[in-house]
Amino acid sequence: MQTSPVTPEQLNSSVIAVPPLARDAKLKINRGENGKIIRHIEAGGVATLLYGGNANFYHIAPSEYAEALEIISTESAENTLIVPSVGPAYGTMMDQITTLRNFNFPTVMVLPMQGLTTDTGVANGFRKFVETLGQPAVLYIKFEGYLEPETVAQLVNEGLVSWIKYAIVRNDPAKDDYLSRLVEVVDPRLIVSGIGEQPAITHLTRFQINGFTSGCVCIRPDLSQKMLTAINNGQLDIAETIRKTFHPLENLRNEINPIRVLHEAVASTGIGMTGPALPLMSSLDPSDAVRVKKCTEELSKSDF
Repeated sequence: MQTSPVTPEQLNSSVIAVPPLARDAKLKINRGENGKIIRHIEAGGVATLLYGGNANFYHIAPSEYAEALEIISTESAENTLIVPSVGPAYGTMMDQITTLRNFNFPTVMVLPMQGLTTDTGVANGFRKFVETLGQPAVLYIKFEGYLEPETVAQLVNEGLVSWIKYAIVRNDPAKDDYLSRLVEVVDPRLIVSGIGEQPAITHLTRFQINGFTSGCVCIRPDLSQKMLTAINNGQLDIAETIRKTFHPLENLRNEINPIRVLHEAVASTGIGMTGPALPLMSSLDPSDAVRVKKCTEELSKSDF
């Protein structure tokens, strides 16, 4: 696992995979299956993995947090960047610092809390977490009203932010007043598109931000990485063709649930047996699982 600080160049060189966290039938974190998932992603040329929402770190037990960090850090290759998450509750993230100090992750992402927050309160909480941990963290902007762009800029200027995952969903990603303002007050090289392949071309070309995260990359890391390379090389026709290849599975994720569909998709392809969903979520209904399997089979066979 990489232990050196994250650079803007690194954010732009690899898709940031956001994988599920595999568990066994008793909901215990499964070292072997998580290792398989990590190695599949690495084999496709992707060198950055972010364990957040798709891994359901929102509901991870404090008693298993150290085990999760140990598994994802030791099952990865020497040069792979692994980014775990903390929170989303303030008390949870502060308590998790003790565990994080036993590892050498170069950064960690603060999961966003929805509701029960204010702009000033989120900034103060993020600041307190980073100052206590002693290293910059990833700021995850997922909801409108969570943090104002000017507040984000203040945190960046204080040296508290490693990079920013921007993931506010728009009907038209080209029309985004918040992101337009954000890239005016924050270096776009610190911002990555956080909603998968579908808005990535627009985000990286129109707003000049610096990479993208993806869940579907877990199925075809090679294809997603080719898309990032094509965008960086200005080959937008190639990038658009690849984007459309991921579209059917992303549509199912949007229709049913992004986390639950990806959990099933990774298992249905045999990449890694992800096991049952961790409560407070649940596994897919059998009829939906069939639809996911069909999509993942088509994506797996796609030749570009």
